[in-house]
This record gives sequence, structure tokens and C-alpha cells, in this order.
Amino acid sequence: MSEAGPLRSVHVDTERTWGGGQRQVAWLAAGLVERGHAACVIARPDSRYAEVLRGSGVEVVPLSPLVEWDLLAAARIRAVARRFGAGLVVAHAAHAAALAAFAAVGTELRLVVTRRVAHPLCRSVLSRWKHRRAHLIVAVSARVRDALLAGGVDGERIRVVHSGVDLGRPALPAAPATLRALGLDPGLPIAVMVSSLIPPHKDPETFLRAIAAARRVRPDLQGLLVGGGPLLAAAVRTRAALGLEAAVALAGHREDAERLLAAASVAVLSSREEGLGTTLLDAMLWGVPVAATAAGGVREVVRDGLDGLLSPPGDGEALGANIAAILAHGALRERLVASGRERVREFSVDRMVDGTIDAYRRALYSARC
Repeated sequence: MSEAGPLRSVHVDTERTWGGGQRQVAWLAAGLVERGHAACVIARPDSRYAEVLRGSGVEVVPLSPLVEWDLLAAARIRAVARRFGAGLVVAHAAHAAALAAFAAVGTELRLVVTRRVAHPLCRSVLSRWKHRRAHLIVAVSARVRDALLAGGVDGERIRVVHSGVDLGRPALPAAPATLRALGLDPGLPIAVMVSSLIPPHKDPETFLRAIAAARRVRPDLQGLLVGGGPLLAAAVRTRAALGLEAAVALAGHREDAERLLAAASVAVLSSREEGLGTTLLDAMLWGVPVAATAAGGVREVVRDGLDGLLSPPGDGEALGANIAAILAHGALRERLVASGRERVREFSVDRMVDGTIDAYRRALYSARC
């Protein structure tokens, strides 16, 4: 195979839920096939990959590993890669990285690990081993790259490729009846945050404090928090402590999260740390103004005062002031929306796919680092 020839890659994602990372994998795999490459996705049998990729030419193989060191699952990945004629095995989640690394041992497969979070690398022996095995690590932001460097990963083995968004996806706001079913008045402003509620970097309590602060200026403001996870219980307690039970809906995990975001008056993200913040890209694409914390990779997406308003992580008062400002000043809102729509074009799926292909070629044809 020449360096200009088609790539054959097997992609492993063993996450149990469908989120932004899984959407990126599906777009990437479909984009590879559209460009004449071959891609196969290995995922849990109850995942949404088969449904999303149906008709795209991407093969989906079911796999249910018990743990990240499940050697039988790793052998299955190796067998699929051999049958598929793959030169690359690509891991798209932390547990998948270990499985893919085991699968590549003793073969000519080149291992690529995609890193989507800015968490410090785990110091365990397994974590160090699987990241050392990788020929290349694709980081979704410069912030993620910095976290990898801090964890001792050689910078020569890291390539930054920003996550993308499908620019052709239309805004399909949730219907008024859906909002009413959540206890919201569709005729009043709604600040919506879509986020997994996983510690330590997600921060729903700052979102709730921001809603309380903004309501001192706009008492008609409502809040909607979409997402589930261990921090949901803390959000319930904070909502009660702030007296926001009637003003903020905690929706938990929702299959229609994107439609709820598209119905927002303001899109909010209150994380303490972020790999990139792709929900903000969705909001900018659909003309929803953004108020977020300047957490990690968010600063690579949103330019403060141009594409949205940023505030320090953990500062609910400042975030609330920004939400209120967007609602109060029509000219500011229009300017942020217009700039955001232009900005999001720099984060297209096409750019993400093309950048990833370049990274894969580097892993496949360069000498092992």
C-alpha cells in the first residue's frame, strides 16, 4: 500500500452510552468511507452505531468486553482487524485504548488512541503502558495535548485534530409541548445546558448559581439542565437550596438533547475543565448565543466577546451576568450569533475527517516513536 492509497482502519469504542464522542466516531467513520477508505466500528451491541451508520458503508461489529483488560475481547478485535485487512486499530475511549493495545501486541497493527478529555492521565501501570504503545495520540484540542504532555507523553506522538460539527444539520427545536412537559413555559427565555454530570470537571452547581444570579435581573428566566451522571444528586440539592425548583428543570439523560438545545434562548456550559465543548459548536451552528466558562478547550472554540461570553470556571455570578446581558441586549445577541455562525465553519466535520486522515497516515507510515 502506498502512502497515497486507501486506509483500512478498525475503530473501537466500548462506551455504554451515546454522547458527543460517539457522534464524532460515527461522523469520522462515515467520512472515511466517503473518501474511499475502509472503516469498521467495534461497539457494544446495544449502541446506536448500527442505526446511525446504516447505509454509510461502515461495518459495525458488536463486542461486549467485561473489563479493559478483557483478553478475549482483545483477541476478538485482533481477529476483526485481520479479517478486515486493517493497518490501524483506533481506540476512542479510555477502556477501548487498553483493549486495542492488547489486540495490537505481536502484530503489525499501528495503534492510534483518540483522547477527548483534558483529565490528567491515570498513573496506573496499565494507563502508562497503553499510552506508550500508541504510535500516535489524536488530541481533540490543544488543551488535551497539554494534559498529555503533563502526563509524560512524548509530544512527537501527539497530533491535535479538533472535533467537528456537521454544518448541514438543520436546527430542529423541541416543540412547545415538549418544553411544557418539562415544566417550562416556551414563551419565556430558557437557558439550556447539555452536559454529562461526571466529576470532577463538570459543574452543574455553577450553572444553577448562574441561573439564580441572572434571575435577579430577569426573573422570567428559566433553566434546563440536560444530562445524567453522579453529579445529578448534587444538582438536585443545590436547586432546592437556591429555591429554583419551579424555575429550573433537571431533565437527566434525553435522546432529544440536541432539539432541547436548539430551543434555547441561551446555551450555557459551566464546566471546570473541558476537552473542547462540542455542544457549544452545535449552539453556534443553530444561532443560539453562548455563555460559558473559560474552561480548557472551550477557549479554542469561543472567542470571548466575539462568538460568546466567557467567565471564570466556578463563578456563578459572572456566568449569570453574561446570561442576563445576552437576554437584555439585542444588538449583543445578534453580534454573538452572527460571529458564532462564521466561527463554527472552522470546526466542520470535513476538516475533522481530513485532519484525522493526515494523522492516520503519519501513524501508518512513519517510524515508530
